[in-house]
Amino acid sequence: MLPDLNDFHRMLGDIWQSKALTNCGPLHQQLERELQCYLDVPTAMLFNNGTIALLVALKLFDLPIGSEVITTPLTFAATAHAITWNGLKPVFVDVLPHTLTLDPAAVVKAITPRTSAILGVHVYGNVCEIEALECISKQYNLRLFFDAAHAFGVTVNGRSIASYGDASAFSFHATKLFNTLEGGLLATNRPEDAEIIYHLRNFGIKNEEEVVSVGINGKLNEMQAAIGLLNLPLVEEEKRSRAGLKQKYRELLNDLPGIQLPPEQQGVTSSEQYFPIVVDPATFGCTRDDLYDELKARQIFARKYFHPICTDFDPYKGFPIYSVRDTPFVDIIKNRVLCLPYHSGVDDTDLSDIISVFYNKNI
Repeated sequence: MLPDLNDFHRMLGDIWQSKALTNCGPLHQQLERELQCYLDVPTAMLFNNGTIALLVALKLFDLPIGSEVITTPLTFAATAHAITWNGLKPVFVDVLPHTLTLDPAAVVKAITPRTSAILGVHVYGNVCEIEALECISKQYNLRLFFDAAHAFGVTVNGRSIASYGDASAFSFHATKLFNTLEGGLLATNRPEDAEIIYHLRNFGIKNEEEVVSVGINGKLNEMQAAIGLLNLPLVEEEKRSRAGLKQKYRELLNDLPGIQLPPEQQGVTSSEQYFPIVVDPATFGCTRDDLYDELKARQIFARKYFHPICTDFDPYKGFPIYSVRDTPFVDIIKNRVLCLPYHSGVDDTDLSDIISVFYNKNI
């Protein structure tokens, strides 16, 4: 999603006139205020990308070096990398078949005396079992973080997803519905975190003569902030457009055996970020990869997302996946998920082309 180019040119003129390019310039400050309101949290701090936001989230609470952080392997590599870069050990657990988010029973199974935190992922915008994870974190005295890269703007029973747990990290990468080209945000429900995050984001610099912590350079520049300010008012219309596309997908795919559609979680407003389906090859008659290849042959680009999963990558090969099942469900589902084209640029002709592939393969 990109704003009107003339509007961006106008804001570039403002930047050139101010000559403030970075270091929390006026547009950065304005966008941060607007996102604080949009996400309904007292602390919402912008970053140059979502990975740095997640790195700082884990750094915020000084978890013991070498301690274990429980997370899911069904996520982008950055989730596990952020744990490792903090000198911590990722511990992977299985997912629930319905939402594909962390299985709380598997989380409990993975806890050891070395466990310091849980890092849940609201994958595809499906919300984690928040209440169960909060209970577990309190029972075992663990920190609870959320990778909310897919969950921008989600609410649960009217409460912002950004307000749950100890901290939530968002991605504003160009592939996300709300984007700042590259960018991210760290949100917490405590106003006192803002100053600490500010220092961690800016080399630990407190003023011209004091450096008070070991910080990193995580600042968002003014050009990115301009894109964010122009894109934010467009979010709700884009979400409505995608919601209409979702309804069409549901109507057209609902009767196909072996195609599992995204869950509708009670009390949860959708981020409208992705439309993932799950293909059961035995019932549908062909594999996820068969569908992917046929769509690609027609210049329709779906995504095998997430495949491979983190434990298939070299840095994490050999890491176990804790599960309450004999075979971790995530090892099955990784070969079955396909995210279909999902944005306002998909018109009825495109939709017809996409759906025809499913019915041709199902014959």
